[in-house]
Amino acid sequence: MAGRIGPSVSADEIERELSGRFRSLRFRPDVEALFLDDYVARRARMVPLWALIGTLLYDIAALGDLAMLPDMASTLLFLRLGVFTAFAALTVVIMKVWPTARNYELLSLSIGLLGISIPMGAFVFSEGPYLFIYQTGSVCTLLYFVIVLRPRFYVVMLGLAAMCAIQFLTIGANGSFDDVTYAGIVSFYVTIGVFLAMASYFLEYGERQNFLHRVRGEKLREQLLHRSEHDELTGLLNRRSLAGASETLWRAGRKPRRVAAVLLDVDNFKLYNDVHGHLEGDEVLRAVSACVRGVAQGRGRVFRFGGEEVLVLLSGTASFHAHGVAEDIRRSIAALEIPHQGLAEGATVTASLGWAVCLTTEQSFGELIQKADAALYEAKHDGRNTVRPQADGKLEIDIEVAPRVRMKAR
Repeated sequence: MAGRIGPSVSADEIERELSGRFRSLRFRPDVEALFLDDYVARRARMVPLWALIGTLLYDIAALGDLAMLPDMASTLLFLRLGVFTAFAALTVVIMKVWPTARNYELLSLSIGLLGISIPMGAFVFSEGPYLFIYQTGSVCTLLYFVIVLRPRFYVVMLGLAAMCAIQFLTIGANGSFDDVTYAGIVSFYVTIGVFLAMASYFLEYGERQNFLHRVRGEKLREQLLHRSEHDELTGLLNRRSLAGASETLWRAGRKPRRVAAVLLDVDNFKLYNDVHGHLEGDEVLRAVSACVRGVAQGRGRVFRFGGEEVLVLLSGTASFHAHGVAEDIRRSIAALEIPHQGLAEGATVTASLGWAVCLTTEQSFGELIQKADAALYEAKHDGRNTVRPQADGKLEIDIEVAPRVRMKAR
């Protein structure tokens, strides 16, 4: 596609449009807006090429003016080069600066009307011997407008009607043809106009259908990617995403980076499942996961590590910051006040957390997780609903130093 599909349109909306057949060549507002963005992007990219080719062919037609309308050839040469070519160049500039569907269609309509008005305007005053042959050149303008420029169907209908009207009026004003010949010319252009209008309708219908299929394909790819990277129950990132994240952080050749891991486990979760049931247990996991995601948003990435365990990875984080995030998570989960009937009366769901920090050049990802897991074990052993750091004196000193650092900053 010309650009990435925006999140404002769902896969279900695209399916509804495909099933609705859109025979009126119009989508629902949000899908229509997305289609117009794609429509403009594709055409704006081609405008310079179309302007170059169209102008070249139009100006080469001056040779036909010289052969068939010699009495108006000089005037037509000036109009082709001085007016049409200049307007084509202006069209390129306008679409570069203001690329909108309305501008494109107004410019396309103007190109079509100007393209047919210049030769047929001179036709009115010509007494050349090849007027019948000359006027058939307008078919090329009609074809270029409908097949190459391809504005939307309603603009094509308006343009065809206006260009055919110009054709009929100028031929009638010249007065060189008898009634039978004139009627034949009118019949010919009406027939051409009808066929071109039908072609325009089916071209736009096909373009809209292809657009919907492209959007649906993009949405399906996004859904598959999301499902491959996220846990279905909690919506958190899964172990596959964790493997990718750790590989990126520990990639060989990168500068040393401080990474913190906060590992949490829902306290007495097996007992909760036994008392409340697994469906209620799933709801607890969803609520806890949403809570952790909310606290860690903008600070780190949250993964479902396994079962009732959740992992938060923090990059470039000092020890006391990791401890602060863990403590914020613990308090937020406790604040949910989810009743736990398997414990004492009034007990609620809580979580224990352990955290560890390392430099990526000194320890592996696996070693970091082992240290965080050991700290989590200590939190469980110390009575649960608490936060414990890794067993490292230097990092524990960091926690003690942090408040004094903040006090000095004040």
